[in-house]
Amino acid sequence: MTPTSTPARATAESPAAPPSRPVPRPVPRRRKRPTPSALLSRTGVTALLGLATVYTLAPLTWLLLSSTKSRDDLFGTNGFALGDEVRLTENLGHLFTADGGVYLRWVANTVAYAGVGALLASVFAVAAGYAFDKLAFPGKERLFSLVLLGVMVPGTALAIPLYLLAAEAGLVNTFWSVFTPGLVFPFGVYLARVFSASYVPDEVLEAARMDGAGEFRAFCRIAFPMLAPGFVTIFLFQFTQIWNSFFLPLVMLSDQDLYPVNLGLYVWYSSALSQGHPEDYLLAVVGSLVAVAPLIAVFLMLQRFWKSGMTAGAVK
Repeated sequence: MTPTSTPARATAESPAAPPSRPVPRPVPRRRKRPTPSALLSRTGVTALLGLATVYTLAPLTWLLLSSTKSRDDLFGTNGFALGDEVRLTENLGHLFTADGGVYLRWVANTVAYAGVGALLASVFAVAAGYAFDKLAFPGKERLFSLVLLGVMVPGTALAIPLYLLAAEAGLVNTFWSVFTPGLVFPFGVYLARVFSASYVPDEVLEAARMDGAGEFRAFCRIAFPMLAPGFVTIFLFQFTQIWNSFFLPLVMLSDQDLYPVNLGLYVWYSSALSQGHPEDYLLAVVGSLVAVAPLIAVFLMLQRFWKSGMTAGAVK
């Protein structure tokens, strides 16, 4: 009788579980201290911005404080010394009544030259930039190269040729001799083409053409409202340029009733220095302060559109 074998175990023994380990705690990250080069660059940028702010505000501060002084205090005290508010009112009244109120005439001329001229120039520039971007016609790129060439030529270099052309047309010493050149703004055409490429989708224009809209109607009803920020930006550039224009009116005009405000202030300043009229010096100072006010007001009113226009195309 053979011995019976022991039965095999039904299940194998399970392996022993590994001992539990403590969960490591996250090590807090230390904030990186800025390197000396980063501190120097930040300090340098802040210093440059501070210098730019002082450079911008110092002349305006001097104008404001000098306008609150009498003629004797203007030359006998520090330029940044405080004056009197009552004296400012008297100086403004004297400014608006001097020489039969000619200063108000100069301001009205400048508003016509800069306001109406910049408005029309902006319309022409936006239309031309839209055409260069969206329309196809022979010689487009060569013609646009001529526009860019006009951007690089300074306005003072064109004053004498413009005077000769105005003399041939009989426009010297007239309103149109200063107003007409302001209608041409090559830099505005370049900006308008950039704005058109960024703001006006080609698909929208194609849909308008399929609906039966012509090119002029598509520009006026669809493209132009989209280009409103660019239009305001171009208007501000041209408005500032015409408002600050000096050499072209100096060459074109000899009638004081047609002077812009910058040329009129130069006449008063020259009179104070060369002809011994020190009261005209105070008129030039107060008049310069008043002449800056419209520029500041226009920029503040159109600041929202101008900022959006300057950032066009920054993010794709």
